Amino acid sequence: MFDRNINVVSLAGISFAIGMLVDNAIVVLENIDRHRQMGKSPFDASLEGAQEVFGAVLASTATTVAVFLPVIFMEQEAGMLFRDIAIAITFAILLSMVVSLVVIPCLANLIYSRRPPAKQKSDAIGRFGQRFVDTIMRLSELSLRSTLNRVASIVLFTSVALFLTWSLMPKSEYLPQGNENLIMNIMIPPPGLSVEKRLAIGDYIYEEMKPYILNDRVDGVPQIKSSFFVATPDLNIMGAQSMHPTEARGMMPVMNRIMNSIPDMFGISLQAGIFEEGIGEGRAVEVKITGNDLNQMVAAGQLLYGGISQALAGAQIRPVPSLEISYPEVSIVPDKRKLVANGLNEHDLGVYIDVLMDGRQIDEFKPDGQRKRDLVLKGDDTEFRSPEDILNSTIVNRSGELIRIGDVATTHYSRGMTQVDHYERLRNITLQVTPPEEIALQQAMENIEGLVAQLTSAGKLPGVKIIMGGNADKLVQTREALQWNLLLALVITYLLMAVLFENFFYPLIILFSVPLAAAGGFIGLDLVNRFITAQPFDILTMLGFIILIGTVVNNAILIVHQSLNNVRYNGLKGMAAIDESVRTRIRPIFMSTATSLFGLFPLVLATGAGSELYRGIGSVLLGGLLVSTLFTLFVIPALLSFFIDNERAENAE
Repeated sequence: MFDRNINVVSLAGISFAIGMLVDNAIVVLENIDRHRQMGKSPFDASLEGAQEVFGAVLASTATTVAVFLPVIFMEQEAGMLFRDIAIAITFAILLSMVVSLVVIPCLANLIYSRRPPAKQKSDAIGRFGQRFVDTIMRLSELSLRSTLNRVASIVLFTSVALFLTWSLMPKSEYLPQGNENLIMNIMIPPPGLSVEKRLAIGDYIYEEMKPYILNDRVDGVPQIKSSFFVATPDLNIMGAQSMHPTEARGMMPVMNRIMNSIPDMFGISLQAGIFEEGIGEGRAVEVKITGNDLNQMVAAGQLLYGGISQALAGAQIRPVPSLEISYPEVSIVPDKRKLVANGLNEHDLGVYIDVLMDGRQIDEFKPDGQRKRDLVLKGDDTEFRSPEDILNSTIVNRSGELIRIGDVATTHYSRGMTQVDHYERLRNITLQVTPPEEIALQQAMENIEGLVAQLTSAGKLPGVKIIMGGNADKLVQTREALQWNLLLALVITYLLMAVLFENFFYPLIILFSVPLAAAGGFIGLDLVNRFITAQPFDILTMLGFIILIGTVVNNAILIVHQSLNNVRYNGLKGMAAIDESVRTRIRPIFMSTATSLFGLFPLVLATGAGSELYRGIGSVLLGGLLVSTLFTLFVIPALLSFFIDNERAENAE
């Protein structure tokens, strides 16, 4: 319906939904089973059991779906990835609610009509389950025994959650890098490198790579499947793919050794990122040095290059276009008086020289039934091979007279850069800084900003302006957008529950489970990093915390909703209503949590290609659900106890 396709991200969304899909069915079926064991007829048990939890199921589904509304309308690159997950989970959960409230009661009535009520299990599993429930209830009763105990429980669990969140929150990354089967060495050649020399470098690289192309595991290096070498006046690129798609990084030492063995050549070695737009831009902090004086800019660039190398040990730094003003340069300088005397101006002369050297588009045409083509006028490369050839060429003025370029212009020999970039109308040199894997992009950005502030305050960067950009800048923008989306998700969830509960206090109590879940999310992320594989705190992983808002409140909704039912319809009051709510909701809470956890385990434990896209979200959801389930059973009842006395039975009036 939304013109999306099946891909790794949308499949991950469906996988996340699997564990959640059965939650509503578990709650409805468990409550029907409880009513059946109370001696009710199959029809009454199915009807009343479903009616009793209708509000809780509706509220939990609505909150889960609502948190994705801000995500769907995100505009950043991450929004395109989030959208697939959001659409997949939203519609899966909505359909699961319909099935739970319509199909499950019908099936339950049909099945219970054909067999007697199930008896309490007395085997090992049944005894273990009963002991587990008794243990939880004893701890719950202890936490609710007195006002002091309730306050202590709230303060203790909340403090632990906040401390864990503060201590475990890692520095953030942008998008996952993935494990692309492509290693590139971006090499910066010395000034004036001839075409013949570049060809010789290519031959040398091939000969050095040859043993690793023909054989596997030479010096432990995975076999090279294919390689390439591209040379331009500004940039040389050496790249390779591995026969073993997941072991591409093993080729880096060989490629670095080959690159470093070429005289006067330096560069960086990178693994291509799955979301990389330009060469070397996948996981880079761009430090833009802008100004008007190239000498000042180069001096500032060299100072920052050395400072960043020390501040980020192991970082790879690529200057664009260069940190050298040593490339031979010839300027053709017009003589304005002679140009005017010959009926020309500087623009006319520039057009002529452009035609003779590089060629200039003068028109375009479209042959019948063919694509549009450019008409380019260009001088003959065999005639214009040097600046002197340009000066000796003749051009025509507006009067139709032939003029020699050397009669109206002179040449000026100097040194400069092969290209001059601009940023906001100022000249610009960019340092593309790729931090080592163990340093997060946010940490690298903070270190560089600190270095720039230190050098600026010391007056060592005169005449230049330093601007941070690249994916580091996108990270800041996306984090800010996610923070607002997180706040918006909280507000939407609160307002939705306020409408469903017709009360402003109970939704606040339920939302208290969110900070408890945040601590669990960071615990899950930390455990994955320790025992499975490195998992950065990228913006896809951050999405897990938005999803948590809609999922962890489900258990709290069950407890609060059943407590209110106990007061309004079952004749219980105060603490007795809460105690009975916890007792009757332990089973569906732990059943739904267990199914969600086991549904997430494969996503967290998998380390294959593409797993980095969803492993972070899975670890956050897994840890958040597990920890919040345990905390919710003690904190939510304790909070609810201060407000439940204000409730009255429906027939009390």
